[in-house]
Amino acid sequence: MNEFYRLILWLAALISGLIGYFLVLGALFSKRTAQTQSAIASMPNRALGIGAVNFVFFSVIAFILFSVSDSAGGVVRVILTIPALAIIAALVIALSFGLAGVVNVVGERVLPEASSLKRTIWGTVFLGLACALPFVGWFLMLPYVGLVGIGAFIIGYFQRGSN
Repeated sequence: MNEFYRLILWLAALISGLIGYFLVLGALFSKRTAQTQSAIASMPNRALGIGAVNFVFFSVIAFILFSVSDSAGGVVRVILTIPALAIIAALVIALSFGLAGVVNVVGERVLPEASSLKRTIWGTVFLGLACALPFVGWFLMLPYVGLVGIGAFIIGYFQRGSN
């Protein structure tokens, strides 16, 4: 039973940290977050497809670069590792903005009359609890939300007038 309480405590701490992260991300990059949120709300299936294709493509490239750099030595290892780390960093950035957009969409659909702050908080709580659900949340909800978020970020980034 002690493990159960520890798990609940970790989940609450993680969701609390994510609430703060998504609030700050939305405050500092409000235009980019709004564009991502708009892409999720208007075309979630297209965002899923674009996110899946880009995630697989760039993950394979990063994996190949890491694999080749393992067998290389010296300067070649550094030359191959830096682009791989840059690709991983770009995917993490896209995932961060994408999840911020998904959280805002969830909060907007669950609490349409609430303030933006409450929508972000409750969207994070609901999404965090849904993704923490064993098996269904881990293997269906979390990948779906992540891929939709990455795709929506890419769509929002390359829309006309987005820069």
